[in-house]
Amino acid sequence: MRTRDPERKRQQLLEGALAEFAEHGIGGARVDRIATRAGVSAGLVYSFYENKEGLFEAVYDAIAEQAVSEIPIDADNLPEYAGALYDAGLRHPEVMRFVAWYTLERAGSGQPARPVVTKSMADKAAAIEEAQRRGVVTADRTAAELLALVLSLANMWQLQGEDVRDLVPVGERRRVVVDAVRQLVTP
Repeated sequence: MRTRDPERKRQQLLEGALAEFAEHGIGGARVDRIATRAGVSAGLVYSFYENKEGLFEAVYDAIAEQAVSEIPIDADNLPEYAGALYDAGLRHPEVMRFVAWYTLERAGSGQPARPVVTKSMADKAAAIEEAQRRGVVTADRTAAELLALVLSLANMWQLQGEDVRDLVPVGERRRVVVDAVRQLVTP
């Protein structure tokens, strides 16, 4: 006798959607392919999400929640935090592709930031502000500016074309990220 496990089905659906959206973006993704990748019926997609856009947003939220839980900020050691983010990008290139599509698809849309992301960014900036007050992190820039720079540096190799990636050997890229962040945040 088979038992229903809606959470398992939802997780399969998010994983299938991540793969499809990472490959095609929201515009090129197809619900039938998402369902096939997830091993569920296309109708089941609509029992969980109103439409493809809702599923796209749910995948983004799931990625953000996973990143926050798996790679918590260490404001006292922002260089290694950046290194951990870099490592995660290498382990999950499909997530980096999805985020690139998300940025392209949602840029200039006027949609507010997702609540999970807004809270995460506020918490990270607050942690950096506290480290600045204690003198662990430079106060030459605002916490928000430092956070934006750290995130950009951590992800720069995954978001660039081969022409930029080829400038630095793969084995040196993490070191470059960590060193750059260290120089940026050291008081």
